[in-house]
Amino acid sequence: MKKKVLSMLLAGTMVLSMTACGGSNADTTADTAADTAESTAEASTEETAAEETTEETATEASSDTTAAAGAIRLLNGKPEINDQLLELAELYKSETGNEVSIETIGGDTSAGDELKKMYQADNMPDIFVIEANQAATWDGMLADLAGEEWTDKTGFELVDANMGTIGFPYTVEATALGYNADVLKAAGVDPASLTSPDAWKTACETLDSKKDELGITAVFGWCAEPANLGWSSGTHVFGQYLDAGLKADDTTYIDMLNDGGKIDTDRMTKFAEFIGMMNQYSDPNLLVDGTYDNQVAGFKDGKYAFITQGNWCVTSPEDVNFEVGFAPYAFEDGINTIIAGPPSYWVAYKDGNVDAAKAFFNWCAGDSAQDILVNKAGLVSPFDDCQYEATNPFYKSMKSYIDAGNYSGWHTMLKKDGLQNETCQVFADYAKGTIADAAEFTDKISKVITGYYNN
Repeated sequence: MKKKVLSMLLAGTMVLSMTACGGSNADTTADTAADTAESTAEASTEETAAEETTEETATEASSDTTAAAGAIRLLNGKPEINDQLLELAELYKSETGNEVSIETIGGDTSAGDELKKMYQADNMPDIFVIEANQAATWDGMLADLAGEEWTDKTGFELVDANMGTIGFPYTVEATALGYNADVLKAAGVDPASLTSPDAWKTACETLDSKKDELGITAVFGWCAEPANLGWSSGTHVFGQYLDAGLKADDTTYIDMLNDGGKIDTDRMTKFAEFIGMMNQYSDPNLLVDGTYDNQVAGFKDGKYAFITQGNWCVTSPEDVNFEVGFAPYAFEDGINTIIAGPPSYWVAYKDGNVDAAKAFFNWCAGDSAQDILVNKAGLVSPFDDCQYEATNPFYKSMKSYIDAGNYSGWHTMLKKDGLQNETCQVFADYAKGTIADAAEFTDKISKVITGYYNN
């Protein structure tokens, strides 16, 4: 059984590494995770060695905690909020008398790799982090959290057909076309009107004609460079084809995709026409050979009216001196959704201390925990009754879409692992002009997808 789980976890590791949102080192992280997975697979044939490695890593991971023996353990995959989670654990102990030990994985070590080692060594934490497409990896091994108090306060829990309600959402992230509200206002463009291809065309023509007046370099800060930003085009931008305009639980196009790589040709062609518009009005110095840092820095400096990233690219009010918001990828008339939802979840290991994990989740959905997670960790709360507003500059726009029910799911995370590494090259070729138009893009990406699913 462990060998079976090992192989599944290795596959899951690749997915995890590619879904890190933002960050200039995303590609490097992916490569590193792949290398690490491969080398670890070889090492795992020596059970003793794996156990030794696990013991060493576990010691390092928990060395900054003060929890006593018997505390439940939480494996955190977001090192940037380690300090805040340690504060959360201290508050939990002071309010309830119960303890949770925070073990943080980050840098060049993925949570997927670490969980594999922990499983091999029978050293699983009570709570750990997974992404939605990794649920199958843990089939039969996660606790059903249905009926818990926190589930009545959110619509973002992760539900699995076989295991029930398995994922506790600890934050929400969103992606669409981020905009500089000050630039749009100065140009007379109402972002609320951008719900059709015609409206977008008019807006782009207006903004492009006023570039000097507005002080912008280009309408879009869009980069289709595949080696370092393939995760963005191949996962996040491609995800708009799968989900834009759909309700969060609508799986129409991901179901088609996962049925042998089928696409809706008409929808893909309209999506490709929209991408062609982005290519036309993007900064040529960024479009083909840019980097994530170039892209985000340009947006923060006011050089672009729009950026093809999510709320992770601007995290603090100090990052920008203008208002920001999200506009939809309206490649069909009436599209008015952003993609929003938890990028990952906390789950409870079925053979761990499930009752204590459930109690911790219920407490985390309460006021004192949300105060830390929102106001100190900078997360966007997934809970309806949270009184705290995130400091993220995109929060107001995200909340307006979510409150109105105008958000789509992250179903791009459910496509066949590795597909993004193939489709990103199609986006790059389109940006370079070696793919001439939307029809050719659609034909090319259809063949790439079908070929990948059939191999």
